[in-house]
Amino acid sequence: MSKYRIHPIVMGTKRFDKGMMTYQQGYGTPYIIPIYCWYLEGGDKKILVDTGEMQPIISEERERDLGGKIYTFEDGLAKYGLKPEDIDIVVHTHLHNDHCENDYKCVNAKIYAHRKELEHAHNPHPLDFRYLEDYIEDVEENGQVEIVDADCEIVPGIRVMHTPVHTEGGLTVLIDTEGGLAAITGFCVIMENFYPPLEVTGMEMEVIPPGTCVNTYKAYDIMLQVKSLADILIPLHEPSFAKVDTVEGT
Repeated sequence: MSKYRIHPIVMGTKRFDKGMMTYQQGYGTPYIIPIYCWYLEGGDKKILVDTGEMQPIISEERERDLGGKIYTFEDGLAKYGLKPEDIDIVVHTHLHNDHCENDYKCVNAKIYAHRKELEHAHNPHPLDFRYLEDYIEDVEENGQVEIVDADCEIVPGIRVMHTPVHTEGGLTVLIDTEGGLAAITGFCVIMENFYPPLEVTGMEMEVIPPGTCVNTYKAYDIMLQVKSLADILIPLHEPSFAKVDTVEGT
């Protein structure tokens, strides 16, 4: 079975209140998060998890505050000798716009997304403005979309697990690596969500749900499940990965 190396590529950032990441915690604290595209190196397919922003803000100030370099889609792929048309597979954690804006450039890729994500992209709830169907219409019309309805294997060594935490169709991507089973979360969190500070664990909370949840109680339980099965946890917006070329342990 193939073993993969996981390369985080920053393809955007957001500045906002930390409470957007940590439910009932950290409100009023300015925070910056990276928006990643993850290149999974290994096997005979060129595979990405998410595709990031089309026009990321790239500035010295943002890169200084983040502690890492920000790339356009093309430049980020070029770091690994790739072009958008080289990509064989894109696996989506979810279809909020900042995770899929470059899909249309991957003209030869199969694009995996949960059915619920496609439904919400075309008919979003008024509370969830982050779905913009413009970014997926081209790949749908081209017949590139592979609909996921349940946990499944994408290729040997890579599978997805339905984790409706941040969105109803969130998919956590489970990847076999030399360091063990890695999990790129299908929901928008940082490492602190999985390893809360003492003032949170002192209240007998083992994890912190994301600031935006489908159902906070279910989110908590799903997060515990993901935490227990992964040897390497990769929270979707953890800033520390912006500083490395390969996630430690892989």
